[in-house]
This record gives sequence, structure tokens and C-alpha cells, in this order.
Amino acid sequence: MITPTFHELDTVVLVRDLGIHGLRAGDLGAVVHVLAPDTLEVEFVTALGNTQSLVTLNASDLRPVKEDDLLSVRPTRPLRSGT
Repeated sequence: MITPTFHELDTVVLVRDLGIHGLRAGDLGAVVHVLAPDTLEVEFVTALGNTQSLVTLNASDLRPVKEDDLLSVRPTRPLRSGT
């Protein structure tokens, strides 16, 4: 499988849960910095624009947004340490 190339300000989709950050597969984020071709800093925000999490991820943890993706809303859960 070829990992896509991402650029700053790209909208991306998380492909796995990151419970420690309160994130689930399918959450949308924005690339805020490309640290290396396969290492990205991604911001995930609430519907009101508040930062939920700013995380450094491998490109393989993300996929581009597709034309047929449908957005949804879910409540955030308090962040738990150690999970």
C-alpha cells in the first residue's frame, strides 16, 4: 500500500483510534506542519473550533478525505491518562 503525500493545511481522516487523545478512527484533522515526509503534526478540533488535540502522527495513521465521506458529530470524552 502506498502512503499518500500530505501537505500543510490538508484535511485528513484518522484511520485508527487514539484513545489517550480522545480521538477515534474517522475523526477529521488538519495538517499544521510536515515534520518529515512520513511524520505530520495534525490538529483535531471540536465543532466550535476549540483544539481537542494536537498530535504528531505517521502518515500511515491518516488518509485523505474522499469525495463520498460524510461528516458527523459526536461528543468528546474527557481525556484519560494511560489509555
